[in-house]
Amino acid sequence: MILRPLLLLPLLLASLHVQAEASRYPLTIQSCNRQVVFNEAPRHAVSHDINMTQMMLALGLKPRMVGYSGISGWKSVTPDMARILDGLPELAAKYPSVETLLDANVDFFFAGWDYGMRVGGDLTPQTLQPLGINVYELTESCAFVMKRPAASLEDTYNDLRNLGKIFDVQDRANALIATMQAQVAEVRKHLPTRQPRVFLYDSGEDRAMTSGRLGMPQALIDAAGGRNILDDVDASWTRVNWENVVERNPQVIVIVDYGEVSAEQKQQFLLSNPALQSVDAIKHRRFVVIPYVQATPGIDNVLAVQTLAQSFHSQ
Repeated sequence: MILRPLLLLPLLLASLHVQAEASRYPLTIQSCNRQVVFNEAPRHAVSHDINMTQMMLALGLKPRMVGYSGISGWKSVTPDMARILDGLPELAAKYPSVETLLDANVDFFFAGWDYGMRVGGDLTPQTLQPLGINVYELTESCAFVMKRPAASLEDTYNDLRNLGKIFDVQDRANALIATMQAQVAEVRKHLPTRQPRVFLYDSGEDRAMTSGRLGMPQALIDAAGGRNILDDVDASWTRVNWENVVERNPQVIVIVDYGEVSAEQKQQFLLSNPALQSVDAIKHRRFVVIPYVQATPGIDNVLAVQTLAQSFHSQ
């Protein structure tokens, strides 16, 4: 499993106590605004993006996978994850095509809207289902295709729970969820009442790519005892004008680290941006960096909450 030592022991203990019934097929799973029927556990699965691939591997599903996609084109992996990925082919460095999935005899695709799929694109549940490929959509990403409440850590737990049912590994999923919940609860026990104003910066110069209330950063900032300055914006990953950031005056800026522009380069851009010089976080140089895999739904959300809580309340 791709778990840090702090996650591993509690997971092993939890696995002794968390039991679940075996899946009974045909199995119906809710995925966004659709119901997906599985006649059996998938045997030739593909996950898209690093966070969803990490979820699959953490549940011990590598033997059921024929590959993954969407990692090396944008992100880097830790040595631990590289070792676990060894022997599992990357079918596409960025976006797979329908032909790529068909050539690999894929029967299950775990992806999300704006995480490998886009509305009206070639790769969607509607295009793949007639070809015998069931799609399970990342819960957080459902905001792109339906109305839904603000993002929460329950979105990640829901995905793990559903993967457990789909692949008949509910005991593993429940144990992992219990461990993550316990670790978040431990962080929250020690939070002060003060909630610093927080702005998440993903990328962009003319306008900022960030997260409104429907993106996972909303849940992470909440759990860590902060307040997303865009928590009234009814959007997931979205772009905003710098004027909006200045007006809301964040006290802390969270930088998402991935891609060709390093976190240090992003920080230097923010510090040198004339429009931001009156912002408290800029004046006091209060930045915290988290990798992409922690900022998006997945098992490393716990690490993000721990890092953010420590940074938000260290001063």
